[in-house]
Amino acid sequence: MSDERARLFVALELCDRVVLDLIDWRAGAVSGIEGVRLVAPEDLHVTLCFLGWQGVGEIDAIGRACGAVAGSGVASLQVGEPVWLPRRRPRVLAVGLSDLEGVLGRVQGALSDVLVRGGWYEAQAREYLAHVTVARLGRAARVPASRARSLETPRRLTFEGSTVTLYRSRLSPTGAHYEALASVAL
Repeated sequence: MSDERARLFVALELCDRVVLDLIDWRAGAVSGIEGVRLVAPEDLHVTLCFLGWQGVGEIDAIGRACGAVAGSGVASLQVGEPVWLPRRRPRVLAVGLSDLEGVLGRVQGALSDVLVRGGWYEAQAREYLAHVTVARLGRAARVPASRARSLETPRRLTFEGSTVTLYRSRLSPTGAHYEALASVAL
């Protein structure tokens, strides 16, 4: 058995229309802020469960476990307000999402439960916050308080999330790169 480990997470995929709109919005939102690294368009997603480092031999079992949400129904979502996370000393710029019918919350809860039972995930103490990270701040980056409060809100697009994917995150000096390993249709 291999000792190789992989950094994994489960996420809801975004439709192209939302990705393009968020890319356009963030160009203005982060202009002039030093030390910002934009998330690649193909890497924009809604994280549901971050699993951290897991044995490569567990990937197939984790992918099968994610199948627990198959057929849950599509999530009706709406793009919301920009948010700096964490609120003190932010490291990311994200856009919140409204879960219009509660489907995303139920999917996240079901995934959390099945992944906890499998020993691959530690349930979070804080309430789940549906969001899309659009940019990361380097260690030296500082966002002036006035700038943090004055971001324009992106267009309030409404869209459906219909696919959950298990991803492998490969870290590099230029940022993480994601590889889809298994997908489940909602």
